[in-house]
Amino acid sequence: MKVSIPISGVEPTTISGFQDNFLKEIQARFGVAVSMRDDVIHLKGAEEDVRSAEKMVRARLREDRQNAVIDDSGHVIPAEQSSSISTPKRSIRAKSPGQADYIAAMDRHDIVVSIGPAGTGKTYLAVAEAVAYLIDRRVERLVLTRPAVEAGESLGFLPGAIEEKVDPYLRPLYDALNDFLPYDKIRRYLDTKTIEVAPLAYMRGRTLNDAFVILDEAQNTTGIQMKMFLTRMGWRSKVVVTGDITQVDLPPNIFSGLIEIQHLLANISGIEFVYLSEKDVVRHNLVQKIIKAYEAKNKT
Repeated sequence: MKVSIPISGVEPTTISGFQDNFLKEIQARFGVAVSMRDDVIHLKGAEEDVRSAEKMVRARLREDRQNAVIDDSGHVIPAEQSSSISTPKRSIRAKSPGQADYIAAMDRHDIVVSIGPAGTGKTYLAVAEAVAYLIDRRVERLVLTRPAVEAGESLGFLPGAIEEKVDPYLRPLYDALNDFLPYDKIRRYLDTKTIEVAPLAYMRGRTLNDAFVILDEAQNTTGIQMKMFLTRMGWRSKVVVTGDITQVDLPPNIFSGLIEIQHLLANISGIEFVYLSEKDVVRHNLVQKIIKAYEAKNKT
């Protein structure tokens, strides 16, 4: 038996999955031949198996069509793209409504500011999205940066070469990259500056075109540093700023740039603020309880 299923109105790659994983799953589960040509999925095999496979494909199509979102330019972004991210090593799906909103915001807007506690996926999802953009050639390079506030940002008094000085502060960004790209590819990208991981101080005086730029731990930027960073944005670039405003390590007399931009930039079209909470924590369930305990303490 043969069945052909049109998939018009849905991005084909979101149906087939990364490296055709969804089509391979259909084939393995139901023992049918599966192919996709000209926005049509073709199924061939025993009638009962084909009917079962067809149900699964159509259910996936309904889900994607019902949950598609519209970006600022009026383009349809399929639900699969809005709630999941495909990278060479793994596909990541949103594990909470807040994370789904965050992924959709990164698809829709050129600047996204993600604010929330530890464990909500702020950095992890941003790096995954950046890798996906690079692999899909929607940008030419990635720039990942953090303020090295514990080292005074000058880093001069620490022993060793510059790489040794900044490594402890940038290590979480490397860890995230390792989850999404093979080591040899990361090494090659770093050597060719396709991926750059650097302290925030190294962003001064630059213009970043065709880049996906992430500022992590942004609660530890001053207002001047935040302005400097945001004005580095060039043509065809995307910027994601992440931070936890309850974990500011700046001296008491210095106001956080991340807290400031919540009010300063709130009404600018094209910039979206996404607020994550303990409900979006995807680490051990005790982490949610710890966050709630500290929030209750801060309210008293």
